[in-house]
Amino acid sequence: MSLPRVRPPLVADERTQLLGWLDMQRAILQWKCEGLSEEDAHRPLLPDSPLMTVAGIVSHARWTEHGWFEVLFLGRSADDNPQFDQNVEDADMRAEGVPLARLLDEYERQCAVSNEIVAAHSLDEVGRHPDYRSAAASLRWMVIHMVEETARHAGHLDVITELLDGRKGYY
Repeated sequence: MSLPRVRPPLVADERTQLLGWLDMQRAILQWKCEGLSEEDAHRPLLPDSPLMTVAGIVSHARWTEHGWFEVLFLGRSADDNPQFDQNVEDADMRAEGVPLARLLDEYERQCAVSNEIVAAHSLDEVGRHPDYRSAAASLRWMVIHMVEETARHAGHLDVITELLDGRKGYY
């Protein structure tokens, strides 16, 4: 189930606008996955980037949310997050055999957790994980980074889905 693709209010407090833009980019990412077959969701189209598939991007987006908000900001363990696996390159994008519906469901749940974390903390608060330099960033910085990160990958999905089925559109 996709989130509504709605821009945040033109006049609102900072948190509402930041999360509004992030939620819209998340919704675009989900929307780009609608109607794709499992085969297309896992089909690599870029010869030098075989993990850059729809499924791989959704998996990466989910783990990126987890990494920034749960691991770096809250200081939770990185053990379950494949982004922190130094032995497997791009482990978070490896989604072979995982149904797209499951990836999207996990992504949506992770985004809800991220929003709960952001709602419960000051945007000026900094991350807590002692082992990663990026944890020194403020929550505001992390949210802005996630807007950038999610929008970049929504753009990747624009290209990939157009190559797969010809669909175009921003929101």
